[in-house]
Amino acid sequence: MALDRLEDYFPDWKEREELAEKMIPIIGKLYRKNIVTYCFGRALYNKTVTDIMSTHRFVRQVAKNELSEFESYPILKAAAEQDCGPCHFDLGQLTTKHMNLVESGHNIGVEKFVAEQFSQVVGRHIKPLKQPQDVILYGFGRIGRLMTRLLIEKTGGGDQLRLRAVVLRPGPENDLKKRAMLLRHDSVHGEFPGTIRIDEVNNCLIINGNVVRFIYTQQPDEVDYEQYGIQDGLVIDNTGVWRDETGLGQHLKSKGVSRVIVTAPSKGTVPNIVSGINSSDISKDQLILSAGSCTTNAIVPVLKVVDARYGIKHGHMETVHAYTPDQNLLDNFHRKDRRGRAAPLNLVITETGASKAVAKLLPQLEGKLTGNAIRVPTPNVSLAILSLSLKKPTTKEDLNTYLRDISLFSPLQRQIDFTFESEVVSSDFIGNRHACTVDGQATIVANGKRALIYVWYDNEFGFCCQVIRVIQKWIGIRYPLVPVDIEEMGFSETDLFSQFPNAAG
Repeated sequence: MALDRLEDYFPDWKEREELAEKMIPIIGKLYRKNIVTYCFGRALYNKTVTDIMSTHRFVRQVAKNELSEFESYPILKAAAEQDCGPCHFDLGQLTTKHMNLVESGHNIGVEKFVAEQFSQVVGRHIKPLKQPQDVILYGFGRIGRLMTRLLIEKTGGGDQLRLRAVVLRPGPENDLKKRAMLLRHDSVHGEFPGTIRIDEVNNCLIINGNVVRFIYTQQPDEVDYEQYGIQDGLVIDNTGVWRDETGLGQHLKSKGVSRVIVTAPSKGTVPNIVSGINSSDISKDQLILSAGSCTTNAIVPVLKVVDARYGIKHGHMETVHAYTPDQNLLDNFHRKDRRGRAAPLNLVITETGASKAVAKLLPQLEGKLTGNAIRVPTPNVSLAILSLSLKKPTTKEDLNTYLRDISLFSPLQRQIDFTFESEVVSSDFIGNRHACTVDGQATIVANGKRALIYVWYDNEFGFCCQVIRVIQKWIGIRYPLVPVDIEEMGFSETDLFSQFPNAAG
């Protein structure tokens, strides 16, 4: 390569950096109006300059197009000039659509193109909810604190989910300070991105301006939330203590509570809901739901799309799972076999209920899957290995292309991510918001009908994102999508792939 061509890289990068800098205030202003910006399913709000540039780079590598800030900035600028109501718009897909039109000879200007694409939401100033939904976190452990981060982030203009309270067992006098420090500092997920103020007089934390009251009680039915100004509250029980209708129903006996969701697999008649899979089945009349397990959320989307295109005769799922607070740090008694052995020092074979949960969510696979788990000495991010016998033949390239395009263009865009990088390891997926990420480099196809698919997932943060998506669906938060409302496309159980004309095939 000529020297003068090499010397062009740095000036090019600086120009794109300047454009990314200009994007941040525009994206932030839109976000406060409940207009949320994405790039091929990746959120662009609350991101740094390099985050935005990295997202553009990801799209160029995975989607194999020439998307850059030079193309996307004019689209974003024109979008901000529209009189838009609340919506979600995918800047990456919108920009790519415009690029394709221009390349095919349709010389349509940016302003006219954007006006046409946003026509359905221009002047449509309808709030996501008539009034904000009060949210109560019951428990403040690993999941509770990450849910706090997400709920504060999702506050937006204040018209959606509002975290109002955290409920805990009674603690020592300095309990509030300790809780604040655990929220501020996280050994896995890093520093809290914002401000936390401690109000000991009123037993509150003021988190990015949100007043969150800390309430101490021994039982879920003992709290009068109405005395704290909470009405029709939605309880997110992340303790895992109660998982059936009777136990979780205790929350509904408290004044100010109208619904309950548990962040663990349910027991009895409580339905397990996985966002993107059966979340459309949720009824507003349901009072108690489960968001399932992190592993169920990770594997079901992939199993669904693979079964839709190739058919699954039978298979086995093995999850190599990060250790959890349920295990012991050092050898000690535990009611479950092997989990009493020191988690940071051992590989621990244990069971998982994910394979049984699959049958409830995908009835066509009932009796076709087995599953097991190995707990490993890492604090977060797990890996599911799907060993599948397929009905229709395929190749590694075909299977990877299909899963890549599902991650970019399908209704499961938020659930399934895809990577083809050769050096990724578990820590690279900390903070990933998808339910799972397919590792294309690791995919194996033998004899055409034997496939091994490796699926990474942040079993803490990625799972919490799925819980939030279920809640949003449940309470009726629904945004028009620009350029295409892919959630309205629907998809056939027998031929999912045919619904995605933009995908390779």
